[in-house]
Amino acid sequence: YCGAGTIGLSMAKSVGKVIGVEIIPEAIEDAKINAELNGTKNARFICADAAAAAKTLESEGIRPDTVILDPPRKGCSRDVLETVADMNPERVVYVSCDSATLARDCKIFHELGYAVQEYTAVDMFPRTTHCECVALLNRIK
Repeated sequence: YCGAGTIGLSMAKSVGKVIGVEIIPEAIEDAKINAELNGTKNARFICADAAAAAKTLESEGIRPDTVILDPPRKGCSRDVLETVADMNPERVVYVSCDSATLARDCKIFHELGYAVQEYTAVDMFPRTTHCECVALLNRIK
């Protein structure tokens, strides 16, 4: 759900590698252009369904420390949540534009061994009913 890569690219200087996944080909092309324009060499962008891409990355042996999810309003499919949990990251940062799907997905993550550590609401659209939420989930030890 990386879109044009904004969130991942903003962190690229602080991490070893950024991998962005998006199903919309034009967004992936924009993400690649954004990486080039910003001189980012440690970013990889994959055009695929999130669940399929996560399974591919898992089969490549990629074990991220952190996974950032920024899904559409409908939230993540259970397949995506299970595959992310199977990759066993230390933490998951979940950005959501629908608090109801965030709550649903956090409950599923809890069943999969992750607990909400911290969360916050961010009013990016003043005077509307829309509010972004960000949750940090940590693997339960």
